[in-house]
Amino acid sequence: MIENSILKKNRAGLRAIGMGLTFPSTYIVELAGEAGFDSISIDGEHGDFTPESIEATCRLANAYGMSVTARVPNNQPSTINLYLDRGIQGIVGPHVESGDEAQALADACLFPPQGKRSFGGGRMLLNVTNDWGGYGDKRGYYERWNANIIVVAQIESKKAYDNLDGILSVKGLTGITGGPHDFAASLGHPGEPDHPERQRLTADAEHRARLAGKDAGGDRANGTGLQELLLGAARTFAAAHRNDKSSAPAGRAGSARPKARKR
Repeated sequence: MIENSILKKNRAGLRAIGMGLTFPSTYIVELAGEAGFDSISIDGEHGDFTPESIEATCRLANAYGMSVTARVPNNQPSTINLYLDRGIQGIVGPHVESGDEAQALADACLFPPQGKRSFGGGRMLLNVTNDWGGYGDKRGYYERWNANIIVVAQIESKKAYDNLDGILSVKGLTGITGGPHDFAASLGHPGEPDHPERQRLTADAEHRARLAGKDAGGDRANGTGLQELLLGAARTFAAAHRNDKSSAPAGRAGSARPKARKR
């Protein structure tokens, strides 16, 4: 287990820089490491990740000193544990709508006594043969793990907003994040994530979270995604060169199909 690279950056008073992925690509993870990113985040809810690809992502990212976080497809403890056993060091739980659900999310992410996470196999077993990662015993490992995990509840409905006080009261919860599209739809504004009511309620939720000592939104990291980077640069390049004149001489061989000879 490496030190959580996001928390490490935060302790220095800085936000981490994160690369988001919606599909597995160790090549992109490698490029992100070479470019100086601090962390990788994967989207397990809307992305395309298998346990094998999650583990491969974590192995390479960790080799570059980058922690990997994930939005999980659901908040079932078995699903969360599958991700954590691969080496994930931050969990975003989607569609959390009550204090009880937030508590269950935190319990699934944290080892006892702070939580109820099950101890199993996966990459964790590497530490068994290495003096529990240098922490002496299983108890020391548990304490180190709990100090290195980020647990975030995604607030993306009116019901979640109405139950926000209960969600923010969960001790094991690191913070909250938004879901503007689903939140807007739950408010009766489908397809309008920038609707003023959605923006107002999200701003209020983030303010209340910070007052409660929790993170909100991008407090810990600035993130971008491959699509944003690639499409942004590609569109800029295409726009800049769309009307460039060709310097090739007219009638160059191969530019037109030769006419058939008459016999």
